[in-house]
Amino acid sequence: MAEHEHVRVAVVGSGFGGLGAAVRLRREGVTDFVVLERADSVGGTWRDNSYPGCACDVPSHLYSFSFAPNPDWPRTFSGQDHIRAYLEHVTDVFRLRPHIRLNSEVKRMTWDGQQLRWDIETASGHLSADLVVSATGPLSDPKIPDIPGLDSFPGKVFHSARWDHDYDLRGKRVAMVGTGASAIQIVPAVQPLARQVTLFQRTPPWVLPRVDRAISGAERWLHRQLPFTTQARRGLLWGIRELQVQAFTKRPNELGAVEQLAKRNMARAIKDPALRAKLTPDYRIGCKRILLSSTYYPALAQPNVDVVASGLSRVEGSTLVAADGTEAQVDAIVFGTGFHVTDMPIADRVVGADGRTLAEAWKGGMESLRGASAAGFPNWMTIIGPNTGLGNSSMILMIESQLNYLADFVRQLDVLGGRVALDARPSAVRDWNQRVQERMQRTVWNTGGCTSWYVDANGRNSTIWPGTTTEFRRATRRVDLAEYEVLRVPAHAEVTAV
Repeated sequence: MAEHEHVRVAVVGSGFGGLGAAVRLRREGVTDFVVLERADSVGGTWRDNSYPGCACDVPSHLYSFSFAPNPDWPRTFSGQDHIRAYLEHVTDVFRLRPHIRLNSEVKRMTWDGQQLRWDIETASGHLSADLVVSATGPLSDPKIPDIPGLDSFPGKVFHSARWDHDYDLRGKRVAMVGTGASAIQIVPAVQPLARQVTLFQRTPPWVLPRVDRAISGAERWLHRQLPFTTQARRGLLWGIRELQVQAFTKRPNELGAVEQLAKRNMARAIKDPALRAKLTPDYRIGCKRILLSSTYYPALAQPNVDVVASGLSRVEGSTLVAADGTEAQVDAIVFGTGFHVTDMPIADRVVGADGRTLAEAWKGGMESLRGASAAGFPNWMTIIGPNTGLGNSSMILMIESQLNYLADFVRQLDVLGGRVALDARPSAVRDWNQRVQERMQRTVWNTGGCTSWYVDANGRNSTIWPGTTTEFRRATRRVDLAEYEVLRVPAHAEVTAV
């Protein structure tokens, strides 16, 4: 990285959000940009999560960019290796590699109100940018709970997102801590290898069958020869999920029929009534993310798997002790305990116009305008920001909506001309989030009777979007300048607002 390099746009992260932003910038005619990536390759969460059995729970043809369809997905639900390969392919096809700075973790970003730019310190040098697009994603920084005695555990410890492929689990006694989307894939993959698997479950998930199959050569040939068939397949998958949203957001009681499907899925594999009781949730389906697996329950029914219906409380040497006093001797601990979603570490590294970090500004909960702009942080945008998550569809749809907003943001800066910045008005941020939270009140995520990672430490759901992807696309189609302060640098170099 050149010393004192200045670019028009700096994108942080090279997962779906970052690469999508890079493609959209090029399409808007912006070539003066860099993508800052902390690792040594692109891929984001699909690079970091390489645990056994890792796959997407959204159908392949919906979990890809609309502007980069892939007719050659091998399965209806693709594995991590195929999704990572897809992102590498996107990087090459759209000629993004010259813009990417690998091993360039952002250490600090500070707004310079005199120059109307962001000063950025990275692991590979310094630079500045007129506009920053933060695409670090909510599933980028693993969270391991503070367990007493964990530091003294003599065996192997790692998080699902930092899998140690050099450690052989064959013949080992393995503890799986957590029962989320990663755990239900890891357990079936590890169970045949391990001597014993002990699953520490604080809350059982609702699990529906994962109707996965290989996509035939004939289907792929058809998609290659007739691209509209790929679009039609994607459209059908999208439409089905749009129709489901009403049950999640307005009529949670209608989800009872889905619960019966999940219970039948469990009953087919779990014959032991005591185990079935342990695995049956006591909250409305959808309150936590609905998981998909046809192998999880069969794995739990195997003789070398124990389910402890209590969270891990402490570690005493090689003994793990649950909150209910259950003990297990293990050789390795795998944490599937999620990520820093509502307290993203990047927020500690962003210093805004008033000298506060984004983490300090968000102390009462994450808030932004249309999931993108935070008040007091001019020309700074997030991809997958607050209240842009989904409970039943593809995040790529939300990312592409935010890319539309980014594109119009850049256009507005061009129209305004000169050295200019847009800072979201606090009133606009407040009004937007008040409307979002009002809609959230009757959703299954708030009324379903569970505690989930969607909700922050203040009890506020700052993660999920309480509507359809169509509604969000409409809301992010363009930038409304009335919602922003326009900052300029006059001839005497003082910043004024108009």
